[in-house]
Amino acid sequence: MLEHFFQCPYCWEEISFLLDRSVSSQIYVEDCEVCCNPIEVSCEFQYDELVFFESTILGQ
Repeated sequence: MLEHFFQCPYCWEEISFLLDRSVSSQIYVEDCEVCCNPIEVSCEFQYDELVFFESTILGQ
């Protein structure tokens, strides 16, 4: 698992999610730990390294 810090697209607070390195490409929804709004997360790993990360407002 990799802890990745980023800015919530709703409240702009810095938060972190744990990303599973064993799955090379992922899209999932997780709530912000500060404002509780749903964030759509897309990420990609290559050779155990994070090469792409995007957090967006759900549905956009």
